[in-house]
Amino acid sequence: MQVAEGVEAGIRKCCPDCQVVKLAVADGGEGTVDALLETMGGRRVSAEVSDPLGRPCMAEYAILSDGYTAVMEMSSASGLTLLKHEERNPLLASTYGTGQMIADALDRGCRRFLIGIGGSATNDAGMGLMEALGCRFLDEDGNALRGCGEALSRVVTLDMSDLRPEAGESEFVVACDVDSPLHGPQGAAYVYGPQKGATPEMVIRLDDGLRNMSDLIVREMGIQVADMPGAGAAGGLGGAFKAFLNAELRKGAEMVLEAIGFDEIIKDADLVITGEGRIDAQTMTGKLPYEVARRAGIRGIPVLAICGRAEIRSHPSFTAICPITPPETPLQTALQPSVATLNIMNTLSRIYKKEKKL
Repeated sequence: MQVAEGVEAGIRKCCPDCQVVKLAVADGGEGTVDALLETMGGRRVSAEVSDPLGRPCMAEYAILSDGYTAVMEMSSASGLTLLKHEERNPLLASTYGTGQMIADALDRGCRRFLIGIGGSATNDAGMGLMEALGCRFLDEDGNALRGCGEALSRVVTLDMSDLRPEAGESEFVVACDVDSPLHGPQGAAYVYGPQKGATPEMVIRLDDGLRNMSDLIVREMGIQVADMPGAGAAGGLGGAFKAFLNAELRKGAEMVLEAIGFDEIIKDADLVITGEGRIDAQTMTGKLPYEVARRAGIRGIPVLAICGRAEIRSHPSFTAICPITPPETPLQTALQPSVATLNIMNTLSRIYKKEKKL
């Protein structure tokens, strides 16, 4: 919203009577809870849950103003940032805390969930999450296993008889911008395991476990998720959401924009302004500014993208791409909020004056 307010101030310097609608948006990752609260209203909620290693921690999520929709970032309960570098170990890390967060929202009457699953410390294929919601994963002796990466390869049977009925009756939309399959060379363990602390030996063990979980899901539930795009997101959590909770996996930007009713909001707009810190080739692979531009383009609305730095200066999706930072500005100076706000204001004023002359 600081950016949006800077844009508005810059436009109003030249056109004080224009109508400006400001929207806080996000891509399903960090900031999604704040953005949807800002735009849709609601309240922030705290719940005591387990961190990735089972220690108590407080996780925050939002219940929107309808009292029915919960917005969560799984990293609040099961994120990599909750661990010290030396504590990272995906064999031990669990999504149990994320399941506890969902259970807390179920207790508060929520039955629709918008969940971003980026930034995980885990590689447990959702075992911990489903354990917290009442499922049991059993070894060959019928003993219940703790949901974590180490246990994946030891699961033989699945008992869902105690799954919370409310979980099965709820709607889950999961923001997932990773297309990785569940296992294999491009799967969760090989691609993302090392950044979560996995050694090469751990990666092999985790991948074997993910393969075992995939086979279990096929055998027990008749559902094939292994090669589904996004199944490997968050250490297999994407696949678990799909298999166990019939979740819809969506690109994060799509999930957020649809949740706020973006298409309806912009229908009478003359111009849409979006942006991010740096616009580059990755922007055009479905990131938030691109999705904003795509949706506006369907309605024939011009789209201006502003950014701190532009590695791409033009693209068919955007009417213009405009860096706000004057050349030779030191990065640390450009990053100061007061400087960035002033640069945004000046950029928008300059653009307006130029277009006015044309």
